[in-house]
Amino acid sequence: MAGSSLFALLDDIATLLDDISLMSKVAAKKSASVLSDDLAVNAEQVIGMKADRELPVVWAVFKGSMRNKAILVPCALILNAVLPGAVHWLLMAGGAYLCYEGFEAIKEKLTRDRKDGRGTKKPTKPKTPEEIAAFEKRKVSGAIRTDFILSAEIIVITLNIVADASLLQQILTLIIIAIVMTIGVYGLVAGIVRMDDAGLALEKSNAQGAWGTIVRRLGGVLLSAAPILMKSLSWIGTIAMFLVGGAFVTDGIEPLTHFVDGLVESARDWELAVTWGVHCVIGALVGMTAVALVKIFSTISDQAIH
Repeated sequence: MAGSSLFALLDDIATLLDDISLMSKVAAKKSASVLSDDLAVNAEQVIGMKADRELPVVWAVFKGSMRNKAILVPCALILNAVLPGAVHWLLMAGGAYLCYEGFEAIKEKLTRDRKDGRGTKKPTKPKTPEEIAAFEKRKVSGAIRTDFILSAEIIVITLNIVADASLLQQILTLIIIAIVMTIGVYGLVAGIVRMDDAGLALEKSNAQGAWGTIVRRLGGVLLSAAPILMKSLSWIGTIAMFLVGGAFVTDGIEPLTHFVDGLVESARDWELAVTWGVHCVIGALVGMTAVALVKIFSTISDQAIH
């Protein structure tokens, strides 16, 4: 009797693991587009750091991302059970914040090389140790805030997939997706920011023969590609903020969702490009509006104080 009970328990565990594995795969596929945006945004956040501080910054943001998900998973489960409608409103608010950050980043990029009244360029990088430490802290804090919103979308996507599963399956699937996605994103970010070091090591390789030639040429390619990739990611990450934020806002407003769906359906073979383009435009408009509103409220607040 005890033996049959044990086998039944093992069978239940095996079934549970199979179901969790299947749901995790589906969630990972559904989150793939968010993952690419997450990668671009977070890689862009750590660009501009000193070479010896890049990996510590990535590690600090990784830990912050894990804390974000440790907060988001239970909160999402509770909120979905108690007040499911609030999830989409919170995502819209997060999307608007992403659009705001994206528009601010665009402003910074476009004004970075402007000259001041004395004909000299405005300083773009901190100089003293205190300024460097403060700059790094701001970068980490900003990256963790952005990660919180992107992580929320991944958690919500996963939660929608496992909505009909048992509570245990929901919890385990969300935990698996949270851990795997975080390791995947920040592992790739770490690889991207250290790509130039990898290229230099390969270029200086002592390997002999045809294999050595291939290795050294590969190192040269990586060294040449690293600055181009870093510069590109700076813009790709900013555009991804508009893309993700615009998608959040669009999904939360039903008439806007129907309008975008109509455009996408008429695009036929260009559905993906049209979807991304419309979401980016909406995100940019939301970001511009948010920046203008913040500026107005800031001005009114300053006048009220003085």
